[in-house]
Amino acid sequence: MPSLTVQPPAQHFIMDRDDRKRNKNIGKNFMCRLQCMFSHSSSSESRLTLEDTQQWSQSLERLLDSKYGLAAFRNFLKSEYSDENIEFWLTCEDYKKIKSSFRMASKAKKIYEQFIKAESPKEINIDYHTREQIKRSVKSPTVCCFDDAQKMVYGLMERDSYPRFLRSDIYRTLLENLSADATKG
Repeated sequence: MPSLTVQPPAQHFIMDRDDRKRNKNIGKNFMCRLQCMFSHSSSSESRLTLEDTQQWSQSLERLLDSKYGLAAFRNFLKSEYSDENIEFWLTCEDYKKIKSSFRMASKAKKIYEQFIKAESPKEINIDYHTREQIKRSVKSPTVCCFDDAQKMVYGLMERDSYPRFLRSDIYRTLLENLSADATKG
């Protein structure tokens, strides 16, 4: 019985080449946007470097500690329509800095309405028990009333979103462009 070999159409190779070009342009455009976002000073310290970008792959914490890393990760999550977790995590980080009990109560209610309450606009994926615990604690909020949910969300990002980011075209292309720029001198 003769074997059939299917040749991919030539157009497929053209599309691959076009996709690679587009990805390179996306990476360059994204790199420019990141640098423009933080171009308040022209010092070389504030520029996005290959070394910094490579360090993002060491841990989610390392990624979030970098202003460029955080911006890149947020943009990636927005592109996937899954930015509620990072938004919640960042909101909690800001919440922990509040000193005024009045502001804390107001902010806790907003966080609950926006992220915790079932069917809320940016509802995060947490278990029923944690959701109910927060519902009770928001009535007399403390600095740590969102800690359990924040830890859960961080764990979700670490296990799911972060590995996807590291495999994304945006991150890989950003590394390739920075690497090419570094070899050019």
